[in-house]
Amino acid sequence: MNLKRVVEDSDTTAGRLFDLGVQVLVLISLISFSIETLPDLPPSVRTWLRCVEVATVGLFTIEYALRLMVATRKFSFVFSFFGLVDLVAIVPFYLSLGMDLRSIRVVRFLRIFRILKLARYSRAIERFREAIAIVREELVLFSVATMVLLYVSAVGIYFFERDAQPELFASIFHSLWWALATLTTVGYGDVYPVTLGGRLFTFVILVVGLGIIAVPTGIIASALSKVRERESTSRPAAQQSAAADEPQRVSIDP
Repeated sequence: MNLKRVVEDSDTTAGRLFDLGVQVLVLISLISFSIETLPDLPPSVRTWLRCVEVATVGLFTIEYALRLMVATRKFSFVFSFFGLVDLVAIVPFYLSLGMDLRSIRVVRFLRIFRILKLARYSRAIERFREAIAIVREELVLFSVATMVLLYVSAVGIYFFERDAQPELFASIFHSLWWALATLTTVGYGDVYPVTLGGRLFTFVILVVGLGIIAVPTGIIASALSKVRERESTSRPAAQQSAAADEPQRVSIDP
């Protein structure tokens, strides 16, 4: 069987098992790393965890070597995002720099979306990318408007609350934290208005904040609907074109 198909593709049983094995190794590595942070672990447990670490790093090294070996453009793979993640996941163990970077392996879970290549997920990501491209200008305009509104909110609450709470609203920059927490409707509660004007102003900002969350969601949802509609329109045309390209079979009666 072609080794490249096993390592990079998931349309074979061996490829799916390879992908599943890598994901299981990631889970084992993260669990062992988390267990090591527990206090007062017996030496025997730490020894077992060390053995698990050695085994997982060894297998990750083999996986990296296989991916490098089957890569069409090896230089591009080494400096690609996932190539660098794979390398950083194993290099600290060998270099023993005294800095434990094993937690970065959690990023390797992103490989699931690239390796498994499930048509449903990959197509959904492509639809989302197309939707963002369609409404890119609207999202940029909305982001700018949000920044302006954030600044205006900080200025407004500063003038309402600066005399009542000079330590919390000492300047517009101090007020930006309140404006951010209020516009995003998070409402941490560590900074809040106490004056009547400040509370009325906060009510207005909270209502506006609900729109800030809803507007981009509606824009992206509308763009996704357009992408789906475009797909459903182009699919029959593509099928008809493919049918037209097929050679016509002519039967000759004897």
